[in-house]
Amino acid sequence: MKNIVLCGMMGSGKTTVARALNAIYNLNWVDTDDQIVGQYGAINDIFARLGEEGFRDIESAVTKRVAQSCANSVISLGGGCVLRKINVEELKKTGVIFYLRTSPETVIKRVKGDTTRPLLHGDLEERVRTISANRASVYEGAADYIIDTDDKSPECIAELIMERMQK
Repeated sequence: MKNIVLCGMMGSGKTTVARALNAIYNLNWVDTDDQIVGQYGAINDIFARLGEEGFRDIESAVTKRVAQSCANSVISLGGGCVLRKINVEELKKTGVIFYLRTSPETVIKRVKGDTTRPLLHGDLEERVRTISANRASVYEGAADYIIDTDDKSPECIAELIMERMQK
């Protein structure tokens, strides 16, 4: 089986769905943000030291390594990972990309109060709506499949993903 790659906005449920896939189907799971934090420190600190572009360089290197080294796994990506075409190309070599499409309203509810997300500093609602509008077409272009996640449990989403993987 190819890797299952989860992309989407921060707060779209990538990590939660990856946990469900791991628990229900006993699939290995790798989170690229966790890999970055383990190697380079907190994402907020990386943004402060290197800026977004420096962070994206690190993210690309980690994504390439994960894509090349994982098999039969779930890979959950940071929200901006697919902004770089090279990352999408690497991931598609060994995986199937699922875009977990989530409304801005749902994202806002899920990330409210989370201070670990550097791109959300300032007016939360405005930032989420802007980022969501700017990235929607990129996520759609990267995805092999799109799953609308509003009002679906992580277990339901995991089941939908596995149904598509078995086609």
